[in-house]
Amino acid sequence: MYARCCFFLTCGVAILPAQQFDLADVHASVGVSSDLRGGFTRGNRYEVRNATMVDLVSAAWGVDAEKVIGGPAWLDTNRFDVTAQCPVNTTPEVRRRMLQALLADRFQLVVHADTRPLPGYVLTVARRPKIGTTAGGESRCRPLPPNTPPNWEVSCTNMTAAQFADRLPRIAGDYFEGNTITDLTGLNGSWDYRIKWSARNSLATAGADGISIFDAVEKQLGLKIEVRNITTPVIVVDRVNAAPSPDPPGVAQRLAAMPMEFELAAIKTSLPGSTERKLKIEPAGRVELSAFTLRELVKFAWELQDMDVLDNDEMLVGAPKWMESERFDIVATSAPPIDIDSLHAMLRKLLEDRFKLAVHYEERTVPAYALVAVKAKLKRADPSNRTGCRNALTVMVNASTPLFAVVCRNMTMAQLAGRLQGLGGSYVPHPVVDSTGFTGAWDFVLRWSPPHLVPASGEDPNSAFTVVEALDKQLGLRLKLGKHPMPVVVIDRVERQPSEN
Repeated sequence: MYARCCFFLTCGVAILPAQQFDLADVHASVGVSSDLRGGFTRGNRYEVRNATMVDLVSAAWGVDAEKVIGGPAWLDTNRFDVTAQCPVNTTPEVRRRMLQALLADRFQLVVHADTRPLPGYVLTVARRPKIGTTAGGESRCRPLPPNTPPNWEVSCTNMTAAQFADRLPRIAGDYFEGNTITDLTGLNGSWDYRIKWSARNSLATAGADGISIFDAVEKQLGLKIEVRNITTPVIVVDRVNAAPSPDPPGVAQRLAAMPMEFELAAIKTSLPGSTERKLKIEPAGRVELSAFTLRELVKFAWELQDMDVLDNDEMLVGAPKWMESERFDIVATSAPPIDIDSLHAMLRKLLEDRFKLAVHYEERTVPAYALVAVKAKLKRADPSNRTGCRNALTVMVNASTPLFAVVCRNMTMAQLAGRLQGLGGSYVPHPVVDSTGFTGAWDFVLRWSPPHLVPASGEDPNSAFTVVEALDKQLGLRLKLGKHPMPVVVIDRVERQPSEN
């Protein structure tokens, strides 16, 4: 039984009594990924993998990870897998309560609700507002023609400043990445707003006609979007154990008997000449994967490769040569919705069943970057800070403004090395190991721009720079390609043809 006589407080509301999963397996994560996977439910199976305790608390209390405060240094680094069984059609709110109970029972987690000043976007008055008195009517925003890339124009009518602040992250979402804007203008009543700006990804190519949403708000409306500390509801971690208590006997075996799998799946050899990989996930629960080699399918299912920039070819070992040339199409169905994490899990099960695939993790010497110190520009960490990195909010005024920024506290160089491939994307095509020789932990800020904003050789410079350049210029660190021991996925057994549909 989980959460015996447990009581919780979330946003000031007591939950009595705590509801429980029927079965739950909790253990430290094993594998090469450093990213959260899952948080999905398929039938009566709930699964989350590679989750930090911050991720788990965030999911259990329904708050952003940045709003999980306090706790020991490992809260953002140690990772866990949770697999559980709950009644079919359990609501998301009930699953959160079940996860709360599980964390309290297995980790002795104790939290409380509070408020803290946290960085956030705010809308203020820059000068005399250039907004129009409204004639009334429906409160809405509508695009104005021609409204074609790279510039957009929107008219919002009969809106309070608070409503307009709430709408801005939706009409220019590529600048705010899901963050909200709080109205601090002090303006009363409703108004009309008209604003024209350039899409974030087009700002570098828009030339003199380009204008960021931040500049547009200030120059065209007399308002301003800033980053300030805002009093924010948070969940404070008071106490938690670093390792979960053991599973009850037989739980892992019982859960293994109810794997994540497709309801129906057909595999066939791709048509001759098919080489362009395609992935299609339909809202109704139908999945199509076209022209994948079996090697690519395995790498995709085990999260060594994505459909964009990640392609850790050296992290899969033991694949026979034919796995690189023979291509397959898969059409499968399952109950919707299907997210990428449940797709990975179901695809792993399908490949294991139909190709008799068996793998294990093992340390091998593979191509990898060494993180080395050249002229380090690092600050010794305050040991009272929790270990981890958080995204820093950016006010982007032109294409050279670093688009990405992370603030890292109490981080070892080994922890930074483990995160660099996830942070750097196509800039860091191989995993990274720490070769700085530095001991202890450090505080630092890293800012960089994505590849499409960095000028190619021969183009006019715009001061945008890569994450590799940022490491060198801002932290005095460099990446040196070599060969290093890393955990890899090793193929033990695989059959050349799938079993019959």
